[in-house]
Amino acid sequence: MKRFLASALIVLGMAAQGWATPITINGTNGSNLSAAATFAASGTNLIVTLTNTSTSDVLVPADILTAVFFTVAGDPTLTPVSALLNAGSTVHFGPVNGGNVGGEWQYKNHLSGAPGGANEGISSSGLSPLFSSANFGGANLQGPEGLDGLQYGITSAGDNTAVGNAAVTGQFALIQSSVVFTLSGLPIGFDPFAGISNVSFQYGTALTEPNIPGRRPPQEIPVPEPGTIMLLGGGLLGMAFYGKRRMRK
Repeated sequence: MKRFLASALIVLGMAAQGWATPITINGTNGSNLSAAATFAASGTNLIVTLTNTSTSDVLVPADILTAVFFTVAGDPTLTPVSALLNAGSTVHFGPVNGGNVGGEWQYKNHLSGAPGGANEGISSSGLSPLFSSANFGGANLQGPEGLDGLQYGITSAGDNTAVGNAAVTGQFALIQSSVVFTLSGLPIGFDPFAGISNVSFQYGTALTEPNIPGRRPPQEIPVPEPGTIMLLGGGLLGMAFYGKRRMRK
């Protein structure tokens, strides 16, 4: 019976890990710039979906979303796995590469001097001195090899790509309007809602250009997935069965 009880407790622990709550952080400057980043845990992977949510037309480089900064509790060393176009997104003025844009974005941790005191960042631009070389895997789709300029930054959902200065109307490849990044190395049971903070959105190619702090949503009660419900139910039934057997003795 002790062995059965231990198994039931393990099942409950597995179910609890499935309750990790994704978090979506939004940021806006109140006029033409707005963005969102969703952080979700899948096993030991951190999934970051970065979206330029503005409906305004992009006219200058400072309107292009090029980075997201954030802090991961415990400052774990994560490994970049992939950077893929989100469903419905596309690339203007450059190769789509099957949706793989990992050769144009870099993840870096243990940052010093990042906006908001963040210790992690994902960027398509150098933002000197923070970033240097792409590391999400995939080909370099538009030169140079190192991160520099606007190429494969994220233009707004409402951008008219025929309007604006040369930098945003054909000089650089631009993504409209979302990228999904996968990073591995999270601790088991990591809860993004509790463990992600200091999120901000960077625009343009320099840290002196607009940076918008993110706003955390209110805490919501997580809704477990069907598989999690089955695990939890099985664990509770097992413990109830064990309790009844104990009472009969």
